[in-house]
Amino acid sequence: AGVGRIGAGHAETLRGLPGIGEVVVADADAARAREVAGKLGLRSVGQVDALFTAGLDAMVVATPTAAHAELVVRAVEAGLPVFVEKPVASDVDGTVQVIAAVRRADVPVQVGFQRRFDPGHVAARDAVRSGRLGWVHTVRSCTLDPAPPPDAYIPTSGGLFRDCSVHDFDGVRFVTGREVAEVVATGANRGSAVFAASGDIDTGSAVLTLDDGTLAVVSAARYNAAGYDVRLEVLGSLDGVVTGLDDRTPLSPAGEAFRPSGPPHTAFLERFAEAYEAELRAFVDVAAGRVPSPCPPEESLEAFYVAEACEISRRERRAVTIEEVRR
Repeated sequence: AGVGRIGAGHAETLRGLPGIGEVVVADADAARAREVAGKLGLRSVGQVDALFTAGLDAMVVATPTAAHAELVVRAVEAGLPVFVEKPVASDVDGTVQVIAAVRRADVPVQVGFQRRFDPGHVAARDAVRSGRLGWVHTVRSCTLDPAPPPDAYIPTSGGLFRDCSVHDFDGVRFVTGREVAEVVATGANRGSAVFAASGDIDTGSAVLTLDDGTLAVVSAARYNAAGYDVRLEVLGSLDGVVTGLDDRTPLSPAGEAFRPSGPPHTAFLERFAEAYEAELRAFVDVAAGRVPSPCPPEESLEAFYVAEACEISRRERRAVTIEEVRR
């Protein structure tokens, strides 16, 4: 459901996975669905509603955010396992309502936090769990876009923390195995006026205090012309590790030190290509009933709580606890 940039990418990945008999696509723009289907050799049923009578075994929801909640609820009520891109819903209350519907239906839902399947993030998590880092004192995570999304997207995006940094918040939780207790966040506008006009920011930073006292620093920006940059550092009393630092990391040393030899990453689909395929492979197993969901909606809600707290902190210029926003 939905064949924009990420939906078309998911459809292309799914058609090549073992255990998939057929991939059926639909979109609010039926012509676009037919075009993508023709290009990839898939079946198109035009509008999204038609998917519910297409004989599906499972559904992937990659529509704009506003349609996520309704489609997830319709799918689970029809007995269809669902993979849904984040967020599950546009706000916390909507997410809580979807979770209630999923529990009533007792049908698995997997949320698309692809960093949980990125080899670097998985290795960082393993390093933390093994104890080889000692006790963790600092985590640093960043998501830096080379250019902002289209202006029309900004007013409905939910804001930088909910739209972009929510991946970092989930990544911090996933890698450390800890929950966020309190946040302090701020932001700035140095680019297009559309951000400020929408009550949003183009650059943001947040300090998260985890429930064991670990500090996590999250940075996000819409203007990083050097390239798409997603890194996560975990620093402990015995050792430290970093993911996302390689020959394509868009950083240039100030001196004559090592310089990346490859072209910089340009977008998330490229940077996380391996992770996107891995999460869909996992969903095939979820849909077949072989494994439980590796990222149920409850996990998405916890990351959304952090994003919500950061947005309040930014607006009101104060520390905000997660319990303050929890429903």
